[in-house]
Amino acid sequence: MVTHMKTTIDIADSILESAKATASREGTTLRALVEEGLRVVLGKRRAKVTRFELRDASVGGNGLQPGVDLTDWESIRRLTYGERGG
Repeated sequence: MVTHMKTTIDIADSILESAKATASREGTTLRALVEEGLRVVLGKRRAKVTRFELRDASVGGNGLQPGVDLTDWESIRRLTYGERGG
């Protein structure tokens, strides 16, 4: 379902005159011209948005060390901090 909302915008007189003349010459409405312009601008801006990609920060190694139980947080803390506390 398409809905319409009435709104008021301030447009410089020279741009408005040019837009009205263009709309008249092309046999369209000012509203249609403004909507088309907004679609073009919004489409361009949407295309500029780049997706964030997390860099690969993995380190070399052999993975999980033997004997480490991932469900035992106390032993993980001890292995991580050793005698430094934590």
